Amino acid sequence: PGPVTGRGRTGVCDPPAVQHHPHIHLPPVEEGPTLGDEMEQWLGGDDVSLGGLIHLFGPRSFALAFVLLMAPTALPIPTGGVTHVLEVATVVLAAQVVFGRSEPWIPLRWQGIRLAGDGSGKAVRGLLKLIRRAERFARPRATILFGNRVGNVGFGLLVILGAVSAFVAPPFTGLDTLPALGVVVLSLGVLFRDVIIAAIGVAIML
Repeated sequence: PGPVTGRGRTGVCDPPAVQHHPHIHLPPVEEGPTLGDEMEQWLGGDDVSLGGLIHLFGPRSFALAFVLLMAPTALPIPTGGVTHVLEVATVVLAAQVVFGRSEPWIPLRWQGIRLAGDGSGKAVRGLLKLIRRAERFARPRATILFGNRVGNVGFGLLVILGAVSAFVAPPFTGLDTLPALGVVVLSLGVLFRDVIIAAIGVAIML
């Protein structure tokens, strides 16, 4: 017989019987791909051009383009004038950030600039390693500084400063490495909306 819920011997109503329900096991929340995953997939594809980057990543392609365009200069080896065209492209894109464009515009002739491949496998692996390290550390910090007009202007001006500093550095001296690396780290900070990573990039640049 079921439990008695009427009056007991004390004259007080007994509490109703407690029904035990089986535990409901919810499936784990699946996280989306990380920036490192997206970049690895894109870099392993056929279209690793500047135009392909802009088409795939949209508004994020500004910061991603700065990472990829300045990465060759950030390598600790003399590059001479080989990377000057990449630094000029960086300045053109950064000026668009300053003037408030939401997505990059580039001349048709620049859309075919390859950002990977042609023997750059070691550089790509190093760049992906840097991105994944930043991902492990990154947290949204002071997000109010990102994605607004004032923040975008400051970001664009700092990128221009870093790119110009790398451009005017004497060739074969390695003096272009730090400003270029600063732009790369700053851009990662903007992508992750992490003011600490962004500040590290500015400190490296300056």
